[in-house]
Amino acid sequence: MKARLYAGAAALALVAGGASAQNLIIEPGSDDRFNWDSFEDFSDAHDFSGQTLTITGPWLSVDAEMVRNVMAYFEAATGATVEYSGSDSFEQDIVIAIQANSAPNIAVFPQPGLAADMAARGALAPLGSDTAEWMLDNYAAGQSWVDLGTFPNPDGDEEMFGFFYKVDVKSLVWYSPDAFDEMGYDIPETMEELLELSQMMVDDGGTPWCIGLGSGAATGWPATDWVEDIMLRLHEPELYDQWITNELAFNSPEVIEAIETFGTFVHSDGWAQGGPQAVATTDFRDSPAGLFQIPPDCFMHKQASFIPSFFPEGSEFGVDFDFFYFPSFADKDLGDPVMGAGTQFAITQDSEAARGLIEFFKTPIAHEVWMAQSGFLTPHEGVNLDTFGDDSLRAMNQILLDATTFRFDASDVMPGEIGAGAFWTGMVDFVTGTSAADVADAVQDRWDAMR
Repeated sequence: MKARLYAGAAALALVAGGASAQNLIIEPGSDDRFNWDSFEDFSDAHDFSGQTLTITGPWLSVDAEMVRNVMAYFEAATGATVEYSGSDSFEQDIVIAIQANSAPNIAVFPQPGLAADMAARGALAPLGSDTAEWMLDNYAAGQSWVDLGTFPNPDGDEEMFGFFYKVDVKSLVWYSPDAFDEMGYDIPETMEELLELSQMMVDDGGTPWCIGLGSGAATGWPATDWVEDIMLRLHEPELYDQWITNELAFNSPEVIEAIETFGTFVHSDGWAQGGPQAVATTDFRDSPAGLFQIPPDCFMHKQASFIPSFFPEGSEFGVDFDFFYFPSFADKDLGDPVMGAGTQFAITQDSEAARGLIEFFKTPIAHEVWMAQSGFLTPHEGVNLDTFGDDSLRAMNQILLDATTFRFDASDVMPGEIGAGAFWTGMVDFVTGTSAADVADAVQDRWDAMR
């Protein structure tokens, strides 16, 4: 390891401002769970002394501190200075910066649609076939991640522009281990078993599901997650991709089937706490509370990896709550798909250091440093899961690594008028009594009106 790496590490403890203000949270070589060889090898191969790397992304507060902690290792390894700035209006800010020719070196896109738009305008630098090949070889469900970061360039030719780093998983079902143990319920391994278990709970006098669609102006989005996950379990991922672009019409039989399957969970007698009207009006943040009552008001809650933030204070993973994979249908033979979200890094102002950061993200240590903090999942198959800061993240990440297919939240990729509009409101209408076919027709009508 070069001497400048140690000098950089010492300087990090002294310099105030920007990423350089962050200490190295784990001293290189001090904890053998971490892949320090990858850090040393990267440092030996890269020297960006005197270069400044600017990054703009959506992370603020604690998340911003954690990404700066990761960047401190890039600084220590390369001698570069990293300046990260976060914004809660990133989507608008990055477009303005690009139009004003003042883009940062790197932009962190939380939604593929905006990155695709920027690539078509010529505002992103392609990452090259070598990076795509690396991802195929090193990320679980690698083709999915390559596809999600590949967009048409200004000439209409597809190239890889986005490198996914930091992922969220939505295909999770939360439950109380004590409640399951007391009733003798087993964790379902297939969708067929999950449906059978739900009816069994009703027959035993319980309520299987806590579901809430309320979210202020965004009311309805939790139901879109259900439908998206179900789409991936009923049909091939290629159909899911066609649905996102409306190549597969929203009112196609395949989509209606997915909506109606979601209806099984909310419309079947006794399956959803409070019935359909309560589902439509309960705030999603309040909806899992029933899991923690004694006896429980409900036994299961489907929601993404972030939902423990809204569990009662002091709730402990493995004691008060646990989760399992929202299972696939055994008779569909579609593998184990996972639906979620994530952030991708794209080069908006090319430089040696910007290219170097993409190379840094190929090292296990770049992932393990954030894994040791919180709120981070990765499809990188070369990381040591023992570096996770808590057991729940480790278990979630195993679900991600076991995925045969990963797909991005469809409503986040669809045009805003659809994914953050007609789809949301349509699902509320469906839950409260409108037929799946009528809802699907209404959303398709909105899509047609946009053409």
